Amino acid sequence: MIEKDLNTRFLEAVEIASEMTQASLPQDVQLRLYAFYKQATLGTLDLKQNSSYHLRDAFKTNAWMQISHLSPDESKEQYIELIHSLLKK
Repeated sequence: MIEKDLNTRFLEAVEIASEMTQASLPQDVQLRLYAFYKQATLGTLDLKQNSSYHLRDAFKTNAWMQISHLSPDESKEQYIELIHSLLKK
């Protein structure tokens, strides 16, 4: 069996996540998924804030900053692992 490449596995995990409801996931898990996704797709956070910055955005920014030391590939792996751990529950 040929192992799927990281990007394919990441996109499959994103698809699975898109089918999950927010109500089914604790907020800390939602924030971790958000942070891993952003780090994987955009890289390190750019801290430019705009005037419409809300408390919810602060939590998202904080979650992203906490994993800013990870590379995009490491973030993809963490995202995939988190999705698969949620499926096992």
